[in-house]
Amino acid sequence: MGKHLTVILLLFLGVSLLANAEGFVVHPDDLGDEARLWSLYLRWLHSFNVSRTEDEMRKRFHVFVENVRFIEEFNKKGSSFELQLNAFGDLTNKEFLLLYAGFKPDPNATNNVTEVFEHGTDQFVPKSVDWRARGAVTRVKDQLKCGSCWAFAVVAAIEGLNMIKTGRLVSLSEQELVDCNPYAKGCHGGDRRMAIYFASRIGGLTAETNYPYRGYQSTCQTNRLKDIAAKVRGLGLVSQNNEYALMQAAARQPITVSVDATTWQFYHKGVFKGPCGLGLNHGVTIVGYGTTVEGTKYWLVKNSWGTGWGENGYIRMLRDVSPEGLCGIAMIPAFPV
Repeated sequence: MGKHLTVILLLFLGVSLLANAEGFVVHPDDLGDEARLWSLYLRWLHSFNVSRTEDEMRKRFHVFVENVRFIEEFNKKGSSFELQLNAFGDLTNKEFLLLYAGFKPDPNATNNVTEVFEHGTDQFVPKSVDWRARGAVTRVKDQLKCGSCWAFAVVAAIEGLNMIKTGRLVSLSEQELVDCNPYAKGCHGGDRRMAIYFASRIGGLTAETNYPYRGYQSTCQTNRLKDIAAKVRGLGLVSQNNEYALMQAAARQPITVSVDATTWQFYHKGVFKGPCGLGLNHGVTIVGYGTTVEGTKYWLVKNSWGTGWGENGYIRMLRDVSPEGLCGIAMIPAFPV
C-alpha cells in the first residue's frame, strides 16, 4: 500500500468509532483536497461494510469522488427531492444498473392473460391509498447483487393480494422465482408478467421461511414448492399508458410496474420528478398513492434495494405527468389474480 494511503488509513482507524456513532455524513470540508476525499472514502467503506482490495480502492476512489460531487452539486440546486450517498457510492451508473436492475421484457408476456383492468369513469377512487397502513405490505427486502428485481416486484404484489383475500400477511419466496421460473434468467433478469404467469401455473408461491433468499440462482428445490402459502390464479394487466386506470387498479391491490431507474441510484427523499426516460429496466411495486401538503401528486413505490436506499426503501414518484407516467410507470402494469 502506498505511503500516502497508509497514513490516511491509520488516521481513519483512529476515528472510526466516532464516525460510526455519528452516522455517515458528508461535510463540505471533506471535499477540500485529495487527502480529505480519501479519508471520506475510507469512512464510507467502513460505514457501509464494503470490502475492496487496494487495487479496487484506487480504481473506485475516482468513481466515488465523481458520485459525491454530483450529489453535492445536485442538492445545492434545490429540488422536490434529495440525493444522498449510500451503499452504491463507488459504482458507476452502468455497474449499478447491471447489478440492481433486471427487467427484461418477454415478447410472450401477454399471451396468457386472465384479466384486463380497464379504465372506468364510474368507479369511486380514494384520494389516497397506502397498503402499508392496511397491513398488506411486508418489510422492505434486499435483492443484493442480483438482477432479480422482477421477482421482488411480483412477490410484493402477491403478498398484498394474499392479505386482502385471506387477512394474513405472509412473506413469500423470491428465491422460488429466481431458481424455478423457466421464463426468466434468475439474477440476469426477467419479466414480471411471466413470473406471475409461472406462479399461477404452479398454483402460487411458498413462504420465504420455507425457501429463503440467497442472492444468486441455484437448482430449483422442487420439494419446497408443494407447500403453497399464497395462491395465484392468473395474470392480470392494467390498460397501458393510463395513469388514472393505474390509480384505480392500485386502489384495489398492490400493482407491479416496470420503470426506467437509470437515475435512481442516489435517491434519498422527497417526490422524485426525474429526469428519466421510457427505457424500462427495473421492476417495482406500487403500494399506494397520495398528495403532499403542497399539492404534489405521487405514487408510493416499494423497491428492493434495502432500507438504506430512498425513504426507508421506498420512493415517491410524481403522478399524473403523461400517458406513460414518469419513468414509464404506466406503460406495462400487471397484477396477480
